Amino acid sequence: MKTVDLMHVVDAVEELLDLATDDGVLLRLPNGKVFLLRAVAEDDEEDNDFADEIARTRQNSALMKLLEARSQEQSRVTAEEARRRLGLDT
Repeated sequence: MKTVDLMHVVDAVEELLDLATDDGVLLRLPNGKVFLLRAVAEDDEEDNDFADEIARTRQNSALMKLLEARSQEQSRVTAEEARRRLGLDT
């Protein structure tokens, strides 16, 4: 992960940072790329680790493509059918 120190913040960026302070913001570009903007509190290491992991996961293009493809799948299997296929039906 890279750190960029901002010396001057334009109004649009400041508004995004304000929005990201409490809940985080997903930024979706016209080309389809998605970025996560979230405040990181230095005194809460567990939250930092989680935010870092989410950011790194979103940057994994192979995983994002797989998840996108999986989300588009139309076929579903009922719990009954899954049990039957696994030989768990009684």
